[in-house]
Amino acid sequence: MTSRLDRISQQRLEKLERIRAAGTNPYPNHYHRTHTTEQAIALLQQYGTSEEVNTPPGFPNRSLSEDNPLVTVAGRITARRKMGKLSFMDLRDGTGKIQLLLGDLLNTTQTELLKEIDIGDIVGANGQLFRTKTNEPTVAVGNFTLLAKSLQPLPEKWHGLSDVETRYRQRYLDLISNPDAQQTFKVRSQVIAAVRQFLNQCGFLEVETPVLQPSAGGALARPFVTHHHALNQNFYLRIATELHLKRLIIGGFDKVYELGRIFRNEGIDTTHNPEFTTLESYEAYADYNDVMKMVEEMVSQVSQQILGTTKIKFGTETLDLTPPWRRLNLREAVKEYSGLDFVTHPSTDSLRMAMQKLGIEVDPQKNQARLVDELISTFVEPKLMSPTFLIDYPVSMSPLAKTKPNNDRVVERFEAFAGGMEIANAFTELNDPVEQRERFVQQQKERNAETLTQSSIEDEKETVDEDFLQALEYGMPPTGGLGIGIDRLVMLLTNQQSIREVILFPQLREKP
Repeated sequence: MTSRLDRISQQRLEKLERIRAAGTNPYPNHYHRTHTTEQAIALLQQYGTSEEVNTPPGFPNRSLSEDNPLVTVAGRITARRKMGKLSFMDLRDGTGKIQLLLGDLLNTTQTELLKEIDIGDIVGANGQLFRTKTNEPTVAVGNFTLLAKSLQPLPEKWHGLSDVETRYRQRYLDLISNPDAQQTFKVRSQVIAAVRQFLNQCGFLEVETPVLQPSAGGALARPFVTHHHALNQNFYLRIATELHLKRLIIGGFDKVYELGRIFRNEGIDTTHNPEFTTLESYEAYADYNDVMKMVEEMVSQVSQQILGTTKIKFGTETLDLTPPWRRLNLREAVKEYSGLDFVTHPSTDSLRMAMQKLGIEVDPQKNQARLVDELISTFVEPKLMSPTFLIDYPVSMSPLAKTKPNNDRVVERFEAFAGGMEIANAFTELNDPVEQRERFVQQQKERNAETLTQSSIEDEKETVDEDFLQALEYGMPPTGGLGIGIDRLVMLLTNQQSIREVILFPQLREKP
């Protein structure tokens, strides 16, 4: 049985054939527009009020005043209304919407072509601007051109395509149907541009590092593996840019950053996607206190520049991004929100048993660092709605961070939280090559000693990067390093609760 959508598509194919038979190319190579819809409306505003720039009595049988501005616009037809011999259409482009009025100004050929136009078609229109009696900016079309015939109908409720699966799989329909979705991704682009502008003004140099890497380093994560046939060698899609960027600090660049994609072969949820965008920056002669100040200044300035305010809505909360942000000691925060002091449980087994008493179902394969991380994500992170720096982490959780001068069990590290999610991670970078090697080797020993399945061992890698260690032996100045999840920052600034709402093409399971 033929579905309704199939019948509509067939009707549109028949219209396409009639258009071609009449000698019209339904997919021309080029069309020159003089104005976007936004520019056309702005131009009309220069010509006065609706009374001053209006249709004369009897229009369209009479011409508009010669003073009315002439424009050529182009875009997709998103609505159509008939009023006697007149046709009104809404034309939408990437900047907004304007109304078209088509009637007696069209010649016979174009009047016939108008019968074949459907909602979803892309057209160009030339004519004079005016306002209707309801003050609607309108183009009195004297000439229109079909630029692309749409063979598939738009979603019936194009003003609100709501099926989540369709919105993510067919993002183009989401963008056509939901102006708010377009706005979200425009803000995303503006955020990235504003972050770049901030860092450039602070003297940072933007660089690019390899996506294909011979070893997976800079983070503890399961990598994607690929094979280079000419070299007959396996490579990993990068799980972080850290180790290469620090090589550049060693090489003499004092301030560097990279904005780009990271790939981690891990789970998918509202704050995680297998490929995501990060900012990583490294500044010589700085520590994590300097980086904290930079983060709160950057985020607040980006918000002010794009949204016009540092007070934003996220869910039901109003968050104030104005510096300074709260500083909260990690150990004290875990103790406050969970009632458990992990320092008093120095062994993995002891900490695991204490967590089980709190009702947490603990994975027996997790080491102590992973258990502390679970305490943070379970008890602390959801409570950090206002912008907060969680500072001073156990050394076991941060093999690339420098210890505090007065406590060799704690490193100078912070994570920034807002809206109940992590948005940034930063260290005072470890620059002692001997200690760095010892940490890498010790971490590897601990992982090899864990009772894990073979698949679990392969899941996560923080390999000993010999080339990086050799580079470190040439001397790296004291350095403050930073990683910011751009996707989560955009979530925060656009009040989106899922990372899929701010990634144009999120990863989805293949359709059966």
